[in-house]
Amino acid sequence: MSIEAVAAEGNGLAHIDGKVLFVPKCVPGDVVDVVLTRSRKGFMQGNVLRIVEESPIRQKPFCPHYGICGGCTWQALPYDKQLEFKQQQVIDQLTRIGHLTLPSISPILGSERIIDYRNKLEYTFSDRRWLFADERLNPDGTERQFTEEELLGLGFHIPQMFSKVLDIKECRLQKEPSNAIRLFARKYAVEHKLGFFDLYNHTGLLRNLVIRCTEEGKFGINLVIGKQMPEAEDMVKAICREFPQISSAYITINSKANDSYDSCPLFHIYGDKYLVEKMEDITFRIGPKSFYQTNSLQAYRLYCVVRDFAELKGDETLYDLYTGTGTIALFLARNAKKVIGIEYVEEAVADARVNAKDNGIANAEFFAGDMKDILNKVFVKKHGEPDTIILDPPRAGIHPSVAQVILEAAPTRIVYVSCNPASQARDLEILCQRYKITRVQPVDMFPHTQHVENVVLLTKND
Repeated sequence: MSIEAVAAEGNGLAHIDGKVLFVPKCVPGDVVDVVLTRSRKGFMQGNVLRIVEESPIRQKPFCPHYGICGGCTWQALPYDKQLEFKQQQVIDQLTRIGHLTLPSISPILGSERIIDYRNKLEYTFSDRRWLFADERLNPDGTERQFTEEELLGLGFHIPQMFSKVLDIKECRLQKEPSNAIRLFARKYAVEHKLGFFDLYNHTGLLRNLVIRCTEEGKFGINLVIGKQMPEAEDMVKAICREFPQISSAYITINSKANDSYDSCPLFHIYGDKYLVEKMEDITFRIGPKSFYQTNSLQAYRLYCVVRDFAELKGDETLYDLYTGTGTIALFLARNAKKVIGIEYVEEAVADARVNAKDNGIANAEFFAGDMKDILNKVFVKKHGEPDTIILDPPRAGIHPSVAQVILEAAPTRIVYVSCNPASQARDLEILCQRYKITRVQPVDMFPHTQHVENVVLLTKND
């Protein structure tokens, strides 16, 4: 069968007897043999058995882990085609899900860098890595016996198999010495017999290694461990000695069964307490728990779009909802009279307040709390009705009660930034009771993936 297009989730799309078939790792124009894995009333899913004929637009993936690692699934697509499909994805989801009337959509802003563009990567330690079929058997066909050391892995989770970790040899998502840091950490841990985490029984010392970097070339690491042991601190110090680019290092102790470590104890081990990133004349402190857009160059372009859409004159009250560490709020603060930022993560709000102080920005206030609880009529009355609202929610979008408060506050402009055009479309359908969409600008933050950021400007109906 021939793959016809790319579906919303990045899978190839074909039809069998009028029913839609989704197939991963395909490019439009590929002719493939497929084994069906799932069949439902409205659609089917399958996996490629073999590629009979390659699409003329298919290109050779640049990563040795392509097809196994869950990231960069669009490597076989030329970048101009990726942008074309992402643009269409935005149009389809806004019109089909939100039933929205759209103006002419601006061409998607492609990423200046399509490799080495991420400023943060998180790796997982595992005492039982993913084993490939061709390494499971000896040449004589008998089952191969592995040593404990041969089973250790430090890398990414296999898609839909959280307990399986692919031991990464090379990742092209972050600039060097990111790979060298990871490989050194793995080697050190093996040589010093530090326990890699058992994802089944939740035991072992080493859980995660988080590597951050700035545009200026400074690096920070955070080693997440299952229990406090001095050997872990020795490991962090050894990594820092080996790589002078590392200017900040931490250890987090996560003794829970799950991988979430935001609320876990954090210990500063080496160097500065944070990294610093800069946008124009604004600097941002980035600690081990800080949220910061993972594509720094594209984040700047995204915020410039937001600033352009907001059209601030200097006398407005601006609300930045889901403000995170206040990046958008502070980027726009000098163009507004007053800025109110709201975010549910208290540590992020603390970072936003520090960033405001460091940059001498006195007209921005930040509040921590669940958006649907804190943003109400009393809050708006106390802090002033917004002239402009910036929305940048998580992938799930905004709560209906938040949408209702926004409608009642009736700002002149709403700039909605979304990493998920599907949930954005649902929310826009509600907001368009009183607003109309006047501008749409897609932005590609994550090359070689199906993900796309989208910025929409809403203005009040006359």
